[in-house]
Amino acid sequence: MDRDRLFELRRRTFDSPEFRGIEFIEVEAKTIINHVPGDFLPFNWTINPYRGCTHACSFCFARVTHTYTDMNAGRDFETKIVVKVNAQEVLRGQLSAKRWKGEHIALGTATDPYQRAEGRYRLMPGIIEALTRYRNPFSILTKGTLVLRDLPLLVDAAEVTEVSTAFSIPTLDETAWRLSEPGTPHPRSRMDAVAALNDAGVPCGVMLAPILPGITDDKRNLRDVVRAAIDAGATHVSPILLHLRPRVREEFMSWLADAYPDLVPRYEQMYRGSPYATQANRKETGRVVAGLVRGAGGLKPPPGVAARFHRGLEGRRPESPSRGGNQLSLL
Repeated sequence: MDRDRLFELRRRTFDSPEFRGIEFIEVEAKTIINHVPGDFLPFNWTINPYRGCTHACSFCFARVTHTYTDMNAGRDFETKIVVKVNAQEVLRGQLSAKRWKGEHIALGTATDPYQRAEGRYRLMPGIIEALTRYRNPFSILTKGTLVLRDLPLLVDAAEVTEVSTAFSIPTLDETAWRLSEPGTPHPRSRMDAVAALNDAGVPCGVMLAPILPGITDDKRNLRDVVRAAIDAGATHVSPILLHLRPRVREEFMSWLADAYPDLVPRYEQMYRGSPYATQANRKETGRVVAGLVRGAGGLKPPPGVAARFHRGLEGRRPESPSRGGNQLSLL
């Protein structure tokens, strides 16, 4: 983690409508490639140029990271955004170091690299260019259609190293989207971005994540997302049920009491003894989505995209079956 490796420079606010009420905490990071401890994720290294996220998703598992720096997992996470302004320079230094072995790096594992702040700070172009220069394989998970701004850079990167992308699109339902992901681009716009990436030759899949029991888990919702993902040429569709770790749980349950009060007893029962839904629930969700994919004719990514995606998976760390569900199993 990088919780003790940040040096604060300044706090800034901007008067433009999209940034009102948001404070940006500009910091210098001593390191930008972070090691992931344990063996339960399919990658060892991550880059997160921001901490906190204006997407304001009620369920975000990364909310807890704000508590590492004397901020809270609720409103602070959504309105106090840490910006690692020297990310590109630090990354170039780390990639050029003799001790770096060129392992796969996952971006978007804690906060979205294409959230609203990226439109102003433009950290990602330099990050992608550095990874491309050193031919370092990487993946990006996002909900931000701003990624299309960097499509030419991603196309260039895919010519010299393994690159994959994925969009988190848990629902196409307008009400559920507006309530649970108020700061994100419209899910249809995200699906259009999936298609644009695949059309350009950059592998892109869809994460049905997280699926919210009683809200977005009905078969019609799942079928709508699956069919749209197939039409967009998605390389994969990965369903993941909601999990609620400490501190995130408290924030989510408060939101649930306001948005869907009738579901509070169900969630209290489901997540009473564990942050994860039961293994039976997870397996059933996977079975249902797999059946919907088959029923819709199966995945049909462009042949070149499919080959790149599967080649990029070679040598990645496998998902551990002993853990309660993998938030990023596709990357």
